[in-house]
Amino acid sequence: MGMTIAEKILAKKSGQAKVGPGDLVTVEVDTVVLIDNSFTASRWREILKVRDPDRIVVVFDHRVPASTTDSAEAHGTGRRFVEKFGIRRFHDVGYSQGISHQLVADHGYALPGSVLVCSDSHTCSAGVFNCIARGVGEPDVVYSAIKGETWFRVGETVRYELGGKLSRAVTAKDAFLQISGEHGDHATQNVEFGGPGVASLSIPARKTLTTMGAELSAEFATFEADEVMEEWLRARNPRPFESVCPDKDARYAAVRKVDLSALEPLVALPDSVIRNSRPVAEAAGTRIDQAFIGSCANGTLDDLALAAAVLNGQRVASTVRLIITPGSQHIYREAAKQGIIATLAEAGAVVTPSTCGACGGGHLGLLGPNETCITASTRNFKGRMGDPSARIYMGSPATVAASAIRGSITDPRDFLS
Repeated sequence: MGMTIAEKILAKKSGQAKVGPGDLVTVEVDTVVLIDNSFTASRWREILKVRDPDRIVVVFDHRVPASTTDSAEAHGTGRRFVEKFGIRRFHDVGYSQGISHQLVADHGYALPGSVLVCSDSHTCSAGVFNCIARGVGEPDVVYSAIKGETWFRVGETVRYELGGKLSRAVTAKDAFLQISGEHGDHATQNVEFGGPGVASLSIPARKTLTTMGAELSAEFATFEADEVMEEWLRARNPRPFESVCPDKDARYAAVRKVDLSALEPLVALPDSVIRNSRPVAEAAGTRIDQAFIGSCANGTLDDLALAAAVLNGQRVASTVRLIITPGSQHIYREAAKQGIIATLAEAGAVVTPSTCGACGGGHLGLLGPNETCITASTRNFKGRMGDPSARIYMGSPATVAASAIRGSITDPRDFLS
């Protein structure tokens, strides 16, 4: 039997002709991403050497600008590390800052066939670029920086064949909610996306699907390569690469079809995204206090533009706080140039710096006791965004924007034909 995309990369990077489910492999690591959390006093241990400074990326993203004295101290530790080892790919507060997974896309740091690790759980986002990427423990990140290698257990792969094309009011987030709602978690498994429907999805839309692979508990989430992806990378990274295709006789745990044309707006009910999705109509009318659009899953230029299309000429309900966080400063600048930021602000949204912020309950929009939020971000777990008594619904940026206008959960098709 042949190999899937993840299996072929793991085989090549471990120097083996073939690997299969259940194998333990030690692989070369091409890119190590260190985030501000890595440098906090409770986690950081002084590193005496790194294998290759050019394989390391340092990003301050979780609490930017610094929200506490502890986070300010972590930033200082990170800056000293960057100076000590001459790390050139450094994203400090300012022009090139952003959420680490978005910066990987903005700068083409993840190339097809490569291995990327970071301590953040949504590192699987980079798999949109036909590579394998995973969040690992902090000691494993440090080991990868020092030794240039790490280990993985090879899991089975579930393949999703995408067909059709999304309608204007339906997004890749709705596609994820369909998959998580129908098929549940994918613990110990890899997820591979392919099929004719991929061509209709932008890179940001595809990235939403790989990012949310973490919420499926998937080991890796990967996309088949195509010219759209290859052109994206060539425009951002001059290094040569070779895309990886699954073998025609690759063995999958399951092959499932998703008709993008048949999808409708969905929401995940509070506390879980696994087998917890419902048509938006079933939650419509639920009063909200806060609406959030952002994170590594939904802070892209596409997402901000869609929200602006819903909000254009409208006004956020007086009872709602609409918080919007671009995924990177690059996205913020592009949105400003296109008038998107002005439209959002005129509608009453608060646009924050590029950071994880409200998504992880760090700062810039925590929820109070018994409040209700609808979010286009990564997680809706109890206590994730603030007080444990708060209720968090999850939807697409279009659904969140429409709900902010009405002051209650609303079908975005009411505003988008």
